[in-house]
Amino acid sequence: MNALDFEGIRRAYRKGRDVLDGVTFSVAPGQVVGLLGKNGAGKTTLIRIAMGMIEPQGGQVRLFGLDPRQDPIEVKRRVGYVSEEQILPPFLSIRDAFDLHRRLFPTWDADLARDLSEGFELPLGSRIRTLSKGQARRVALVCAVAHRPELLLLDEPASGLDPAARREFLETSIRLLNETGSSILFSSHYMTDVERMADRIVMIHGGKVLVDRGLDDLRERFSLAIVPRTPGLAGDRIRSLAACVSVRERGDAFHAVLRLEPGEARASLARELGVVEAACKAIALEDLFVELAGGRP
Repeated sequence: MNALDFEGIRRAYRKGRDVLDGVTFSVAPGQVVGLLGKNGAGKTTLIRIAMGMIEPQGGQVRLFGLDPRQDPIEVKRRVGYVSEEQILPPFLSIRDAFDLHRRLFPTWDADLARDLSEGFELPLGSRIRTLSKGQARRVALVCAVAHRPELLLLDEPASGLDPAARREFLETSIRLLNETGSSILFSSHYMTDVERMADRIVMIHGGKVLVDRGLDDLRERFSLAIVPRTPGLAGDRIRSLAACVSVRERGDAFHAVLRLEPGEARASLARELGVVEAACKAIALEDLFVELAGGRP
């Protein structure tokens, strides 16, 4: 059974404009999926739907085969959640926040919570409202992982943290994965973090899943083709290629992302479009994100 299944998820905040328009993908046990997309692409909405905080207007979501709206207690006991905007009760001390979560989660691991707190150098007697943003995020992470969840949902959890804190945050998440086999779905704008953690990438654009591939497959099987503008060559002709994922007009050239290795991409452009001067190269994840977000077919 998958840890998480989205099937045909639709959600709109304004009539006639779907933020999510039929989003379908799954997260298998022990899998780490990086969720990418521009601001407003629907990443936060999707994760909140998974948490049962928002109800989809179409489709269905299942966590371990359960509906998060119909079985909220059972689902939340098996899930850890950290978001950029998450706020713990400000009047609680860190110790009180941990005690609260210990009572809520039967699987709470006091030794793990203690080890994480010491590693994060958390002042347990301090109230949440007195903490820096980085400290508050560390407290949220301890609360999310100390009950050893089967699924960890991270929505831009490291946004605003300094590089050292981000690395610490990620290493803790990876440690949980290695020790317990937890599944992780996380969104981030830091491509280095995505590459460090994820084994699969799902990119949402225009309300739909534009890419759903293993990270190694993206590195090896996708390429960026820089196609010079020539008379009679329009972007639509490049988009007509079966392997074309996106095309962007950039000055005197087209930038095309193709589901082909660089050599195969070069051969395809020459054979099908008569273009022999295209420069084709493997594409880094950050460049892939920029090209796809700006050049959807």
